[in-house]
Amino acid sequence: MAKIDLDSLSIEELAALRDHASDKLAEKVAARQAEIEAELDKLAQYGKSTKKSQTAPVAKPKKDDLSKSELSADVSRAA
Repeated sequence: MAKIDLDSLSIEELAALRDHASDKLAEKVAARQAEIEAELDKLAQYGKSTKKSQTAPVAKPKKDDLSKSELSADVSRAA
């Protein structure tokens, strides 16, 4: 890739470069997204859902955390 001296470019040239880079990035993102979706479609044939569920798993409190919360609740009630 050729080096570009950005300091030597005019505002219009810089804006055009930005637009061109944004367009090229959007093309590459769309192409990659299509590749990933095709891969997901292939994986879907194996029966498991390839998309994450809408609900996040609920984390169980650790024993230490549970003890601390009970202790702080007892202190709050005593006050």
